[in-house]
Amino acid sequence: MLAAVAPATQETEIARNVVERQASAVSNIWRIMAERTTQSWTSVPHFYLVREVNAARLITWRELVQKRLSEKVTYTDLLVKIVAAALREHPRLNASWQEGAIIQHDEIHIGLAVATQEGLVVPVIHQADKLSMPQIAQARKDLSAKAQAGKLRLQDISDGTFTISNLGMYGVDAFNAVINQPQAAILAVGRIAERVVPVHGQPAVQPMMTLTLSCDHRAADGVRAAQFLDTVATLIEEPLGLLG
Repeated sequence: MLAAVAPATQETEIARNVVERQASAVSNIWRIMAERTTQSWTSVPHFYLVREVNAARLITWRELVQKRLSEKVTYTDLLVKIVAAALREHPRLNASWQEGAIIQHDEIHIGLAVATQEGLVVPVIHQADKLSMPQIAQARKDLSAKAQAGKLRLQDISDGTFTISNLGMYGVDAFNAVINQPQAAILAVGRIAERVVPVHGQPAVQPMMTLTLSCDHRAADGVRAAQFLDTVATLIEEPLGLLG
């Protein structure tokens, strides 16, 4: 029997060593990400709202803006502008739940979920509602570069009041994002894909995008969240509303 036990013990030791080597490869960024998402998922009462929007005019808007700027403009840049405007109109979503109270923030600081080799980080575009499109594009480019190089400073990741997570560039149609505590909500953005939808009572192929809003039910109810998401959708489908 002793001879039979020895191989099992050796296999167990090998398995333990493999696990230890794998665990040691996890970066501090990944560990912090894991801890924060676990805390949020287990302590925040999430609810989700889903909205499909027509992105035709968003595409046109990006093309027009790109013609005027030498800096590359992404759909994420446009969404930062749109979300910032919507948060100004619906301040209850620019809030957080802290110590049994809802804290509404006067300033709008939008975090962007950025994947790096070390893990997910959320650099923040501060006072996004006051920035021009070139300023937003430049800020997003600089923060993304810092994130990939592992050179984000504390101020680059601090004071976010709302987060956008865009996986559209990876071909994802839709997903539910975990709230970035203590923020009240996070907007998950899927890809733009052609779908057959009714237009004036007739079937037509249109570029459609799916938005999923994850909310902390302690800080926002369904009606307030729906009103915010409706404003975001309206501005995507008619960006000229930003000029009003």
